[in-house]
Amino acid sequence: MTQILLVGDSLVADNDWQPRMRPHKVQNFGVPGATTRDVLNMLPHIKKRTEVIDVVMVMVGTNDLLSDNYQFVQTLKKIIIQLRKDYPLAEILVNNLFPMHLPHLPHNTITSFNTHIEAITMQTGCCYLDTHIKFLNSEAAVFQRDGVHITEAAYEIWARNLLEHIAFLIEDD
Repeated sequence: MTQILLVGDSLVADNDWQPRMRPHKVQNFGVPGATTRDVLNMLPHIKKRTEVIDVVMVMVGTNDLLSDNYQFVQTLKKIIIQLRKDYPLAEILVNNLFPMHLPHLPHNTITSFNTHIEAITMQTGCCYLDTHIKFLNSEAAVFQRDGVHITEAAYEIWARNLLEHIAFLIEDD
């Protein structure tokens, strides 16, 4: 049974992942409102509460954008480096930012940040989980009215994308 650790903000916290991720064991450490700085500060607590982890999925940065913290990518890199130290045998998947509807941001801002996130995954030897494109290509409604939080249909898409990557990683080992 693959041990999966999920770390992030409300997008992670607001879903009951276990039924979507059978037969894997999921530990969800998503925290509503969390920024990259919050997640970095939570890592020692998470490490104390987890033992063997096979896969870590990180999804954070949305609240940084909402609070105009555009330097969050550097903190995300620190999170990844710390996770590498804490779980040296685990595969780390870093999810990109979703195609949110944030009117205060210029058109290509999220795409630009995703390019930086992808570069960090290459630098740190992690996997880049591109859920952004899956949401763009979906015919289902993926966002709730606030343009940030996602629907049940979106969680299905995201979970399927995550499971595909995990299956590939497990097969590759």
